[in-house]
Amino acid sequence: MSRRIDYYDDPAAPKANSIVPSANVIVTDDEGRILLIRRTDNDNWAVPGGAVDLGESLVQAAVRETKEESGIDCEITGISGIYTDPRHVLLYTSNGEARQEFSIVLTARPVGGQPTPSSETSEVRWVTPAEAASCTMDRSMRLRVDHYLNGGDRPHLA
Repeated sequence: MSRRIDYYDDPAAPKANSIVPSANVIVTDDEGRILLIRRTDNDNWAVPGGAVDLGESLVQAAVRETKEESGIDCEITGISGIYTDPRHVLLYTSNGEARQEFSIVLTARPVGGQPTPSSETSEVRWVTPAEAASCTMDRSMRLRVDHYLNGGDRPHLA
């Protein structure tokens, strides 16, 4: 099975050989819960997201990735942050791609669908902010969720 390995400021990390614009989406429901997925490639919890495909906008990619990974239809409502730290490298073992982080985190509200796992996700669930704190996440995803929960009304820029 192919894996995704996240490195942060790690001298053992492979040298990045690509950069791919990506979207992550923090979807919150009327009760203030956050939509989380458990990724099949690293078994960590995360918010939905993925690469922007040629011919689509960032917003289109965010809506598509959320639906594909979680079963939830969403409407984008804002931006939570931009994450482009070159010390964060993601290694995809299936093809040896080592990506430099480039993710724009958007906020959204659900407009339909049901939490449904996919080939990329083993679990999908709504969690309270307190529950999110106990979910295992890689460092960069924890930063994104924490910045959203504690960041106030201004986007995080890094």
